[in-house]
Amino acid sequence: MSSFKKGGMIILSSPSGAGKTTLVKKIVKNKNFFVSVSHTTRKPRPNEKNGKDYFFTSKNNFKKLIKAKKFLEYAKVFENYYGSSKDLIIKKLKKGKNVVFDIDWQGTRQIRNKNLNYNLLTIFILPPSKSELFKRLIKRENKNMKTVQKRMKGFKKDLSRWKEYDQVVINDDLKTCYKKIMKTIKNYSKLNYDKKIIKGHVKKLLS
Repeated sequence: MSSFKKGGMIILSSPSGAGKTTLVKKIVKNKNFFVSVSHTTRKPRPNEKNGKDYFFTSKNNFKKLIKAKKFLEYAKVFENYYGSSKDLIIKKLKKGKNVVFDIDWQGTRQIRNKNLNYNLLTIFILPPSKSELFKRLIKRENKNMKTVQKRMKGFKKDLSRWKEYDQVVINDDLKTCYKKIMKTIKNYSKLNYDKKIIKGHVKKLLS
């Protein structure tokens, strides 16, 4: 990948359930791409493994890591904390590796404000429709409607952050969306999407 040969950071953000985690897993299958495994205080979902999907930890321990300044970024999302290990990420970047993040707008803003001496590309993923997002959340959360409703309540707030990102992609087809993202990474291309189309799509999602 041309602009990421010496190592860089690629951030994927989206409203909960838009498919960013699946896309991150596909991206890191490419050579020299590694996922940033976040620490979290939330409980594991079925089939999630500690150290692979997340580093699952207690709130007390997470707060100790915050005080020790162990995170490159951290945020509280839906009553749980999430954070990216500074040491693990910097170590990868120094070796020329590309680190891919699955984080929200709060963490993205923190990393951007640090002005690290590495390439940074931020990508926002939009769902094809609000109804499809709802279906995905029901499936992911094993029909736990309390959790689904909580995620849907945060939808509008998360969606409003799309303008802060370099690239915005609609995930209406996983394969197509993935190809667009990889093309963006390869060309290190910023703001090459049609803002008019995205604005129209966001308006539909909010209606």
